[in-house]
Amino acid sequence: QLVESGGGLVQAGGSLRLSCAASGRSDSNYAMAWFRQAPGKEREFLAALSWSGSSATYADSVKGRFTIFRNGAKNTYLQMNSLKPEDTAVYYCAAERRSWGLGSDRLRDYDYWGQGTQVTVSS
Repeated sequence: QLVESGGGLVQAGGSLRLSCAASGRSDSNYAMAWFRQAPGKEREFLAALSWSGSSATYADSVKGRFTIFRNGAKNTYLQMNSLKPEDTAVYYCAAERRSWGLGSDRLRDYDYWGQGTQVTVSS
């Protein structure tokens, strides 16, 4: 089970940190990622960690503004800086079962999803 938190309303240029807490699994062979879905749009990839948590990959739209990281095996975060109104969306964390390499940027590769947390950026 994955549970996101930390969403809310923020002004353009502000920052938010999203959290994703994992429970119910006994191993750490997962790569974690963040996606988002804006109204009327498809869910899009934002960032993923390697299964070890030591490296990350980002979508061009958030590179340099967002940072994905984890603390231990069960807590993953998305630090979002310099937020823009176009960042408004529901944000989801996801877990891909793997024991090597970076997490995928494809939705269908992920095994578990959180319920999402709303982020609204006002202009």
